Amino acid sequence: MQKVEYKGWPNCYRLANGLVDLIITGDVGPRVIRFGFEGQANVFKEFDAMMGKTGGETWRIYGGHRLWHAPEAEPRTYFPDNAPVRIEDHGDFVRTIQDVEPTTRLQKEMDITLSPDSAEVKVVHRITNRHEWAAEFAPWALSVMAPGGVGIAPLPPRDTHPENLLPGNTLTLWTFTAMNDPRWTWGEKYILLRQDENNDVPQKVGLRNTPGWAAYANAGGLFVTQFSYDAAANYADMGCNFETFTNEAMLEVETLGPLTRVEPGAFVEHTETWRLFPNVPLPQNDADVDAHILPLL
Repeated sequence: MQKVEYKGWPNCYRLANGLVDLIITGDVGPRVIRFGFEGQANVFKEFDAMMGKTGGETWRIYGGHRLWHAPEAEPRTYFPDNAPVRIEDHGDFVRTIQDVEPTTRLQKEMDITLSPDSAEVKVVHRITNRHEWAAEFAPWALSVMAPGGVGIAPLPPRDTHPENLLPGNTLTLWTFTAMNDPRWTWGEKYILLRQDENNDVPQKVGLRNTPGWAAYANAGGLFVTQFSYDAAANYADMGCNFETFTNEAMLEVETLGPLTRVEPGAFVEHTETWRLFPNVPLPQNDADVDAHILPLL
């Protein structure tokens, strides 16, 4: 772990292994603002006008990877993470700890482990209830991806009729979701969502992602996140453990843990494992995903 200045923030921390590197912010957060191959572009979006800013009562997206709690509500979810966080070096991993949010009495942490010899990162997201009474929420991990790419979400395994008569998965649409928007590709096995800097109409969809992975292909590289799914658990947003959102600036790859009643002093955790792969073309359909992405998993 190396303390560095990054884009106007003097107290950032860089982890690197000769293949990939990432930057954890210390002046705001908890947040991973950069992840990518060393010397190459950030796979995450950075909002240039917000880089280096701190303080204030207005929530800023900043970019990178952040931790929220679901279900989404204003103002509860949008407590501004504009204050310094505590950074702890635990040898094998780095922990970034936010002060208790005064409005929600929740406390966010992330444990970040970089593989010593591969393009892989494990992120454990933790939210502790510091209130005097129980609260129900779900940990919600959001990666804000750089523009120009294609998001990929797998559907549960397909089967045939009449051998299978019961539904196999759910699909959650927001009131602003337009299924005829040209950025969507509704495949038999995968949902693709293309980020378009010339289209400022937001789009979002959520689903019960039983395969437990999602990806974003961009500029010849592929970001993959893997996460858990519990068939017995209750998930927010009509049963979503995965959601994706896009507008003209970025595309978000979002994963959620189960919706849980958390007692005072207790916590919930949600883990993602990230991997990066070079030289992966942008998929246009199911066949492209099967040919170029599925073998990497």
